[in-house]
Formats: sequence, structure tokens, C-alpha cells
Amino acid sequence: MMLRDVSSCNTYNYGDALYWDTRYVQEAGSFDWYQCYSALRPYVRHCVSTSSRVLMVGCGNAVMSEDMVKDGYEEIVNVDISTVAIDMMKRKYEDVPQMKYLQMDVRDMSFFPDESFDAVIDKGTLDSLMCGTNAPMCAAQMLGEVSRLLKNGGVYMLITYGDPRARMPHLNRSVFNWKIELYIIPRPGFQKPGDPPSNVKPCLEPIPLTEKGLLPEDYTMEDPDSHFIYICTKVDESVELSYKSTDPLTDDLLLESLSLGKD
Repeated sequence: MMLRDVSSCNTYNYGDALYWDTRYVQEAGSFDWYQCYSALRPYVRHCVSTSSRVLMVGCGNAVMSEDMVKDGYEEIVNVDISTVAIDMMKRKYEDVPQMKYLQMDVRDMSFFPDESFDAVIDKGTLDSLMCGTNAPMCAAQMLGEVSRLLKNGGVYMLITYGDPRARMPHLNRSVFNWKIELYIIPRPGFQKPGDPPSNVKPCLEPIPLTEKGLLPEDYTMEDPDSHFIYICTKVDESVELSYKSTDPLTDDLLLESLSLGKD
């Protein structure tokens, strides 16, 4: 059963454009959710080539796209529901041809044709929808659009606070046929008690999951507030993957979302 992220949400409606417009007016400067690019770089470079056409969903006023362009990425299309954020970022990067900014609701990205992107990067946007109203439907609409926009072999990279119990029911749908790998990264500045400060080296070996796509019962995270990186690779529909969920109600919602983009 797929529910709203009640325990991680407050009274704000993070899926509402007005909330974000107000926030970006009140808070000047840039802000990157969860992790900065320097921490995510090993995973991004491992999964997304610099020649890829990348879609950054829920870009806000973050500098991650800028950092990626400095690192050699050639084309990043940034979308956000907030007109305030998009106008701000358009002005800031008007002389950077590798970056484009469009105001758009990730639940309806029909502006783009099918299979338009090699990679989609999401740092907190699905999480925002999961804190809003009608969370399961909104998540289904967004993920349906992500699936539609990805080329075969393309990658959806989700950086989230949601562990596999909370996120796999949304990601691991038979209608997507995504091959999913999981990585776990400690929150910025984390160090074990009694240990001197040190740079945490990224582990590029995916976490082994159970047949149901969950963490093994005996798996222990050094940082209980770690962030999770799901690498969802779109595979050919003729390839059957294991541990796919087949909840009829949710699959109906997702199929409806996918079909809306083709009407």
C-alpha cells in the first residue's frame, strides 16, 4: 500500500506552486537539497555520461546543474513548478548555453516528446510530492512522465530521504520495467561518534536487495539519517525483471498517467 510521507512532512504543501513562489521570493541565494554535486559526482559520473541530454526536475535555485556543466556536461534542461525560481535562474544563466530553464509541473511534461532524455535527475522533487495532497496519485503522474521521457537505456537518478520500504512501491512497478540499483550516502558532515572528521569515500557497489527490493534485515546504516540514491535504468519491455510489484490499483493509476501524455 502506498501512502503519503506523513512522518517526514509538516503543514506546508510542497506540491503547490504558490508555496514555492513565496519561498523563493523570501529566500534569496541558492540552495541545494540533501547533497551538493561534489558529494554526488561519483554516482552521477558513474551513471550519466557527459554527452547525455539531462533533465533536472524540480531544479529550484540549486547550483547542481551549474556544477555539472563546469564538470563537462553538455546539455541540461531544468524544470520547476515555480515561475519565480525559473525567471531567477534564466537571468542568472542567460549566458550559459548548456543550461535551459522552463517553468513546468513534473506531473505533466507533455511539452517534451517521448524518449527525449538520456537521464533524469531528481533531488527531492518526488519527496516534495510525497508530502503534498493526493501524494500517491501525484507520484504516479510524475514517475509516469519520467518513464515516458526516458530513452531505452536511460537513467532516472533519484536522491531521496525515502528508504526502500517507502520508495520501492512507487518505483518498482511492472509498467516501468526499470532495473533498480540502490546506493546509500551519509548526510553531509556525518561522522561516527569518537571518530575524527574524514572524507567519506563513496561506495560504487550497489546495496544488495532482497527479492522484494528491500534492504536485508541485518543491514545497518552507519548514519541513520543517510540519503538514498536509486538508479533506475529503463530496459527493453521484452526483458522481465524480478521483484516487480503488481498492485492492480496502482498499476491502473500509472497506466492512466502514461496514457495521458500520449493524448
